[in-house]
Amino acid sequence: MKRLSLLVLIGILIATNACSPIKPDGGFATTFVIVRHAEKGEDDARDPSLSEAGKQRAQALARLLANAPLTAAYATGYRRTQQTAQPVAKSHDIGVMTYNGQLPAKAFASMLRASHHGSTVLVVGHSNTVPEIVAALSGTAVPAMADDEFDRIYRIDIKADGEATLLQDRY
Repeated sequence: MKRLSLLVLIGILIATNACSPIKPDGGFATTFVIVRHAEKGEDDARDPSLSEAGKQRAQALARLLANAPLTAAYATGYRRTQQTAQPVAKSHDIGVMTYNGQLPAKAFASMLRASHHGSTVLVVGHSNTVPEIVAALSGTAVPAMADDEFDRIYRIDIKADGEATLLQDRY
């Protein structure tokens, strides 16, 4: 069942972005894919790298988004977020832009919306920032993430008129 819902999410991501990003018939203008960094190791208490499970999850994310028309990837400056975004960015031949995780979610969301209209963007954050970023982009309340939760993925589609649709799944 989990696999089926992921396939549906992938299909929706590809189908809605296969056409022109801005359509006068109310099509989606912008898509944001937001995840928390993958599982972290214990090599550095302040800035750990990904564990083996985390590296596998980062590769799974890259496979999941392989056919998405991704134009930008963002991650905080921590190793675990950079290492989660890197396989996706590499497969799309784009760099990972570092953002300040201390920036208020509403300010970051406004910057993303203004800078990436008509694009598909990946954002990798942390358990304490992802729900706020998703809420700021979608206008929808989002539950907190547990410290041991690494598999939640959000997709926010924003129409040309600004209306947002939020999808949530696991990967």
